[in-house]
This record gives sequence, structure tokens and C-alpha cells, in this order.
Amino acid sequence: MAIRIVLADDHPIFRDGLVHSITETGEFEVAGVGASAEDAVLLAETHRPDVALLDMSMPGGGVAAAQAISRAGTARHIAMLTVSEDDRDVAAALDAGAIGYVLKGVSAGELRRILGRIARGEAHVTPALAARILRVMNAPKPREKDPIETLTKREEEILRRVARGLSNREIADELSLREKTIKHYMTEILDKLHARNRVEAAIIAHKAWQGD
Repeated sequence: MAIRIVLADDHPIFRDGLVHSITETGEFEVAGVGASAEDAVLLAETHRPDVALLDMSMPGGGVAAAQAISRAGTARHIAMLTVSEDDRDVAAALDAGAIGYVLKGVSAGELRRILGRIARGEAHVTPALAARILRVMNAPKPREKDPIETLTKREEEILRRVARGLSNREIADELSLREKTIKHYMTEILDKLHARNRVEAAIIAHKAWQGD
């Protein structure tokens, strides 16, 4: 039985040549063709293909189409067909549910072999691209800044006194500031710490500065 494919690409001449290349051996049947992400989603829903082959840069975006088709489960497998070798595009396609990332310079015979493997559920990314993506995925991620580290020196002075149980009036007296000014600082502190009230802010302070 022929492997059923739906194809979406917004370049008519390339798309027509692609259909011919895919179907010339009889191994594949192109059940439908389209030119946009919207077309691709509708084609997948209508034909329930073995493989949805999507252009990365067509109107509406291949990634958006892959996401929609993947969520709906209307194609057994999804592959992107593109000229882009950008690491971010590869990562976005795979995150969207594609298991194949095929470059447009591939020969007709190689494309059919790749599509055959994708139809069997085998992932395909060229070795060079796969190596780069692995490096990106394995790169150490920058440490997220603790919200308490975003406080200014004055805000920290105030929060330390809140953690000691002082009222706004008492803090104002200690720091020779107006109580209204302390209230303003407290609003900023609560916002930065994502705390709902001064009790939560004090708890956050105790956890962050225990042992100080």
C-alpha cells in the first residue's frame, strides 16, 4: 500500500515538481496539496495522511501548522521541508511535533528514502544539524536571577526590617524617612518578590537570608 502524503508549499513550480518526484515510483500517494498553514491543517484533517510534509516559510508558517496538526493528531507523522539550516528553526520544528527536518537541496531519491523512514516513525535530521542542535540543547542555561537579588540597597534595608517584624512607622523612624516613603518602597518590594503581603515578603526574606 502506498504511503499517503499531504504537501503544503507556497511555490507552485517547486510544489508540482515535488509531487512528481515523490510519486514517480508508485511508493507514495500525494493525497492533497496546499500553499499555506491553513491549507495544511485542513488537508491533514481531511486525508489523515501517513506524513504531512510542510514548508517552513509558507504563509501562516510551517511551525504553526505542525503544532496544530500535532495537537489534532490528524497526521501520523510530520516533516518539515525547508532551506533553513538555522538551529532555532530546527528546534522550533521539533518542538512543534515534527520528526523530520528535510533540506530542499536533497535529491528526489534521497527524499523518498527519508519520507519512507519518517512514515515508519523514524526521526530524520541531517547529522550536521543534529550535532548543532544537541550542542544547543546541552549548553548550560543561564541561572535565573532570584527576585530578592533585584532589590536595591534601600529596598533590602527595608525588607530586612520587615523580616524583623517592624511596622512601616518603626522602619521610617530607624531610617529617618517618611512613613509614606516606606509604603512606596513596600509596594515596589512586594511587586519584585511577587509577594501578596508583607508577611509573605518576610518569609521570602527569612529563607533567602537565613544565616546572615
